[in-house]
Amino acid sequence: MSLFVGPDGQNRCRWCGGAPEFVPYHDAEWGFPVSDDRRLFEKLSLEGFQSGLSWRTILNKREAFRAGFAGFDIDRVAAFTQADVERLLADKGIVRHRGKIEAVINNAARAQELIAEAGSIAAFVWRFEAQTPAPPQSQTTSPESIALSKALKKRGWKFVGPTTIFAFMQAMGLVNDHQEGCISRAKAEEMRAGFAVPV
Repeated sequence: MSLFVGPDGQNRCRWCGGAPEFVPYHDAEWGFPVSDDRRLFEKLSLEGFQSGLSWRTILNKREAFRAGFAGFDIDRVAAFTQADVERLLADKGIVRHRGKIEAVINNAARAQELIAEAGSIAAFVWRFEAQTPAPPQSQTTSPESIALSKALKKRGWKFVGPTTIFAFMQAMGLVNDHQEGCISRAKAEEMRAGFAVPV
């Protein structure tokens, strides 16, 4: 796959060329390992909202999602009521989809249970880190994403299909899917080498 030459003349993953806001997201966030439960929960939530939509739509609404969902604070979202669902359905800044809104609230409660079980969301999801990844950006699911999806669904999570989970794993660094020749690939490898896998 060809690379995208950014405004600074550096090579990046081709998808960065899709919108100007993708470049800073790619350079600062995408593909770098994350152990913070709030960020992991936020990304799982936003990937669920992306289902059937473009990431650009979600990225451009991310600050509104953060405002609407209490910064994706797991305990606060788990305590949301039907009044919060109605409030969010009236919020023009986010994707107003009842099923997805209710899924985030449900998943916050499931996240509390997962933290009680595994110690943290991070400790659980990093068990599914890609061990023998395929060539970069050559697939939309993986054996690991299928296994993590099944594990979450078994625990009652919603909107966590294998494709959604693979996108989450790409973004949170559980697989380094930066293209060969992309300026961020080596950075992601270096960060992973110094990353302490949560236990």
